[in-house]
Amino acid sequence: MLPAHHRMRASGDFRATIRGGSRGKSTSLMVHLQSPDGTQADQEPTLVGFVVPKTVGNAVIRNRLTRQLRHLLREKVTEFPSGYRLVVRVFPSARGKTSSELGAEFDRAYARAVKAQR
Repeated sequence: MLPAHHRMRASGDFRATIRGGSRGKSTSLMVHLQSPDGTQADQEPTLVGFVVPKTVGNAVIRNRLTRQLRHLLREKVTEFPSGYRLVVRVFPSARGKTSSELGAEFDRAYARAVKAQR
């Protein structure tokens, strides 16, 4: 489970990250990445949020994908720079993928988002 202090909850945080951040896309996921914009960014935790629309599938499928991604990002959240905000948007093609496949998709999308930020 992703630690509570790393979970993005406020709709304003989601909106700001999606609109103002850089994007990286793979076949099943899109990662929106926003760097910190303050002097106290080192003291803020990295926030992670998920967007899994109904087009992906029913509630069982959406919740399963969210759990898989939360589990993957729990291990990776310490690698991200502090103060960053990250939103993972899931596409319908993610349905039925294993955790290792989703992990590879996330790594690809995250690398593209980091590259687009520079």
